[in-house]
Amino acid sequence: MKRLVTLAVVILVACGALYYSSNKLDEAQGITGNNTLNLYNWGDYIDPDLITKFEEETGYVVSYETFDSNEAMYTKVNQGGTAYDLAVPSEYMIERMIEEDMLIEMDHSKIEGLEHLDPDLLDMAFDPENRYSIPYFWGTLGIVYNTQFVVEGSIEHWDDLWDPRFKDDVMLIDGAREVMGLALNSLGYSVNSKNDAELAEAAEKLDSMTANVKAVVADEIKMYMIQEESSVAVTFSGEVADMMWENENLRYVIPPEGSNLWFDNFVIPKTAQNVEAAYAFINFMLEPENAAQNAEYVGYSTPNTSAMELMPTEMIEDEQFYPSDETMEHLEVYENLGQEYIGIYNDLFLEFKMHRN
Repeated sequence: MKRLVTLAVVILVACGALYYSSNKLDEAQGITGNNTLNLYNWGDYIDPDLITKFEEETGYVVSYETFDSNEAMYTKVNQGGTAYDLAVPSEYMIERMIEEDMLIEMDHSKIEGLEHLDPDLLDMAFDPENRYSIPYFWGTLGIVYNTQFVVEGSIEHWDDLWDPRFKDDVMLIDGAREVMGLALNSLGYSVNSKNDAELAEAAEKLDSMTANVKAVVADEIKMYMIQEESSVAVTFSGEVADMMWENENLRYVIPPEGSNLWFDNFVIPKTAQNVEAAYAFINFMLEPENAAQNAEYVGYSTPNTSAMELMPTEMIEDEQFYPSDETMEHLEVYENLGQEYIGIYNDLFLEFKMHRN
């Protein structure tokens, strides 16, 4: 399980950034740097020991750079100034990048270990037949609460977030799709709704929650919940795994009326300079022992069923992070809604945040 290793990650990222700058200078001088893998990933989203192991086993040098949102990742890849060989966007962004012809189609004959992946987590609508992406991690959006302040089992549904007992006590993840989605789910609607009346109703319901909302933040939720500065929050399952490692009083629930099922997958941008290195890294991460080590470090759910056989039983049998089939049936993957409706979601979310100030 991942521990608080911020310093180690900062050092790793800094070294990666220095190497990257040096490598780009070398390229300008005519050196290709064909033993380098430029990897673009979410922050603190891989066991650093695995990067070292990959370098030692393959002879490649990893230049590791991080992003904090799909939109930031998209912008940087789309600008083309940096030749990332491998990136890890989420499902709706993968769909957009496919539509905009930004990705190389995967050559499955060069990928070793696909048989280790859960078939139920492949061939999703955002990437049929996994032609452009390979699963890295997956998870859910739900509610985390502290049993020191909330009776265990008393929070089950999204509507519980509106309970007056949680006045100025609810932390929300800072994401338009997530917050609008939970409001839509609470009304029985899809997280991918393009119905203007449904969106207006969801926005109106969100406004009625403002008295309960303590803050709308991102990574800070982890600290607030660990330090018991708030008793209830909405966040991602993997973040909760981190929190629970630090505070045994925390519990996680996926509302049965529905929520988000998300995927972060490997993709190879068309601007990649070292495609062979990208395939080598994908194959390395598909090896069950490496996938298991990574899942225990990061805390998110692995799609690698062979890796699960190597992981602690209490982890893989925990339905907070590996939900039952019944729960999975009520989860939805975010779709690429197009620029018009992405704009509408963002505007309604911004209005909600302004109203609570």
